Amino acid sequence: MADRTERQVQATIHAGGEWLTAVSGATREILDPADARPFAVVAEGDEKDAERAVAAARQAFDHGPWPGTPAAERAALLRRVADLLVRDREELGLLESRDAGKTVEEGRVDITCVADAFRYFADLVAAEAPGRVVDAGSPDIHSVVVHEPVGVCALITPWNYPLLQASWKIAPALAAGNTFVVKPSEITPMTTIALIELLTEAGLPAGVANLVTGPGHTVGARLAEHPDVDLVSFTGGLVSGTKVAQAAAPTVKKVALELGGKNPNVVFADACATDEGFDTAVDQALNAAFIHSGQVCSAGARLIVEESVRDRFVTELARRAQRIRLGRGTEDGVECGPLVSEQQRAKVEAYVASALAEGAVLRCGGKRPEPSGVRPESGYFYEPTVLDACHREMRVVREEVFGPVLTVETFRTEEEAVALANDTEYGLAGAVWSADASKARRVAARLRHGTVWINDFHPYLPQAEWGGFGRSGTGRELGPAGLAEYRETKHVYQNLAPKPVRWFAG
Repeated sequence: MADRTERQVQATIHAGGEWLTAVSGATREILDPADARPFAVVAEGDEKDAERAVAAARQAFDHGPWPGTPAAERAALLRRVADLLVRDREELGLLESRDAGKTVEEGRVDITCVADAFRYFADLVAAEAPGRVVDAGSPDIHSVVVHEPVGVCALITPWNYPLLQASWKIAPALAAGNTFVVKPSEITPMTTIALIELLTEAGLPAGVANLVTGPGHTVGARLAEHPDVDLVSFTGGLVSGTKVAQAAAPTVKKVALELGGKNPNVVFADACATDEGFDTAVDQALNAAFIHSGQVCSAGARLIVEESVRDRFVTELARRAQRIRLGRGTEDGVECGPLVSEQQRAKVEAYVASALAEGAVLRCGGKRPEPSGVRPESGYFYEPTVLDACHREMRVVREEVFGPVLTVETFRTEEEAVALANDTEYGLAGAVWSADASKARRVAARLRHGTVWINDFHPYLPQAEWGGFGRSGTGRELGPAGLAEYRETKHVYQNLAPKPVRWFAG
């Protein structure tokens, strides 16, 4: 794979097997959030570029070989892609770090997970039966339910996990036999561009994989409304997701939405009864809130802790949060990188200011850090922040901050813990910490969230569906349901001995 970490790249629109510049000739600089300096230039596509890519995907689906390629061959290609991802793991991990601001180690982990996703969907589709036979009650009738590709898929991905989120859409879309147009976030497109190169290297036919770099209000909007697009899958914020659903409605296309979260991390006192249990719960509360500077849809941004251990827990949490080493993700020893953009940092600062005005108590953070050798002054850094004495009426508790901000609420009873955890318009993920396994499972069963961890936070399994309740979305990714999103169901009824019915005179 060509080195894209230092090279200026402008032909980043991929349609019909060709790398193209934007029809308008517009470009965009891609900034490293650690120092706000450009490290690449990409094409800035618009509606015309979206039209070109959709036309290529439509042609490849209607007249190309991919939809009819046997499942075993599609699976083999996905496995080749996984091998290429492993081969290029170091370079891709570095590119993800420079693009999104995360640490290189986080980037490496992401690439491993991307390869796992391609392998999982390869194995899933290769192991499937050709169809489900339906007993029609007659030996003269052969009735079978089969799954077929949806068609042209528009895949719109977010900036926080650029390649991982793209893989959760691209791998099942290809496994099912679809063609697609992917639109990565305009501020973090680089690893998605690299993935299209790897798909080509693996032997994917021209026109199956198409890419348009450009903003959501032009490229994304046109993809969502386009009559030749059969499915749109969007991961991002609630406001943008609502617009995607509205744009897709007139053509009644399939829509999968993976939206935001405001995720509770419920800690019962019995989880902290031993020194080891206390340390583990504190450590995981830090991981839940501050991995990738909190720019995670499933981040445990709401700590809901039992009152009897609240003071000790929050004091230790704040002490450790202050020691998190901020800096450029490519530097040794750095534990947390910058926010993705100046706009995102300003948003976080506004939330913290509003929380303090509403009575929250600042336990640590709440400001930009001092510059250092690993932390350029021009970078978009913000200190891990713990806000104590929070309550449900605060904006910072209700709304998705998407930054390194942890709010603290307290409870006295199990009933109150459940009520607080469920008191959100979102329902993406949450966690329960307790040494009482029965209580933990009981509370988990009552939480209205798509994923609930018990005595852990953040792991996911490719085999398990990922989705949410409430305003966290309508889609399902990963697992068998993730593949089903990219399929249509057809019932084929074959009469082996047809005879006249004679319903009508004649």
